[in-house]
Amino acid sequence: MNELSSILSEPVAQFGATIVTLGQAIAIAAGLFLALFAALLVALWRSARARTIAATEAADHAREAEARMAEITRSQAEMQGRMGAIADVFGARQAELTQSISQRLDAMTGRLGQSMTDQTKTTQDSLAKLQERLAVIDTAQGNIQSLAGQVVQLQAILSNKQTRGAFGQSRMEAIVADGLPMGAFEFQATLSNGSRPDCLIRMPNGTPPLVIDAKFPLEAWNAIRASETPESNPEAAKQAAQAFRRDVEVHIKAIAEKYLLTGETQDTAFMFVPSESIFAEIHENFETLVQRAHRARIVIVSPSLLMLSIQVIQSVLKDSRMREQAHLIQGEVVRLMEDVSRLDDRVRKLQGHFAMTAKDIEQIVTSTEKVTKRGQRIEALEFGAAAGAVSDPDRPLPDAAAPSTDEPSVGSKTGQLRLRVVDGDD
Repeated sequence: MNELSSILSEPVAQFGATIVTLGQAIAIAAGLFLALFAALLVALWRSARARTIAATEAADHAREAEARMAEITRSQAEMQGRMGAIADVFGARQAELTQSISQRLDAMTGRLGQSMTDQTKTTQDSLAKLQERLAVIDTAQGNIQSLAGQVVQLQAILSNKQTRGAFGQSRMEAIVADGLPMGAFEFQATLSNGSRPDCLIRMPNGTPPLVIDAKFPLEAWNAIRASETPESNPEAAKQAAQAFRRDVEVHIKAIAEKYLLTGETQDTAFMFVPSESIFAEIHENFETLVQRAHRARIVIVSPSLLMLSIQVIQSVLKDSRMREQAHLIQGEVVRLMEDVSRLDDRVRKLQGHFAMTAKDIEQIVTSTEKVTKRGQRIEALEFGAAAGAVSDPDRPLPDAAAPSTDEPSVGSKTGQLRLRVVDGDD
């Protein structure tokens, strides 16, 4: 025992001033072991309890899972039923949609067919109209080609002096012949100096005739038109304008020298320009030519101005003829006044006859009215039958049948005659 006590009393470890014996170490170890065992027991108890709780919870979870599975199964069955109903609805809707789409496709196919038919018909009509228009265009092209040929011929005519003069003279002759009567003009007449103007218009009252020249120089004008192209240079245009001005001045001088003869022709002559555009160009860009012609007593006229001048001359000729026939007109007016005076006398006599006839008619109407009034008085006589007097001659007449003091009456065997006086003028 002592040995055990001594063994237990032996020191084992020292922590600073504290000495730990073997017995204390064993006691500490036993305490630690008991604490560990107790902790193990507590841990085992807690583990068992936790497993029990976990098993309970697992059972609860299993029950909940089974309930959820049953609910899911039920929901799945309901879902399957609904899916079946939806499938049936979708099938019906799909059938209706298929039928509607088929009907729409059929209608669209019909409309497309009708539209294609109409479009084909419209296209055929358009092609027919296009062919007609092409035919018209072909005809117009033929006319244009013919017109181009005529323009070429006109250009050839204007390029030649003789043919150019004939062209201007033909236009001038047409205007003069349309506006003046025969005998008032003469073409290609010969003057005393041997010159032959294109036209002489005879003026009234013995005045000298008017000269018209139609040979206008067009070569320089054609050169001006040719120089207006983009390819030509300004120098060529300037030279062409100078040549045109020079040719026109020479022509104005020639007209003044050959056709303005004192006492034989008028002191003014017409220079006929066969184109309105040339006339406008001269007055717009060649004012000096117009002034020179005015000083030389030459009037530049276009077709429209010549026509207006011819109309004025025609009015002058008509006025002259009216003055020549004035004495005849006065004689006719005198005879007309005599006829009017004779007519006035006859009308007055007829008026007197009408007055006498009206007086006779008034007398006849007066006599007729008197006869009518006498007939009305005769119609006013009334005959009253007295039948009672015949059946009973001893009975006196009633007071109503007695004659009145206002109306005279005459008695008779058969009745009473009463006379009613009708007032009237005889």
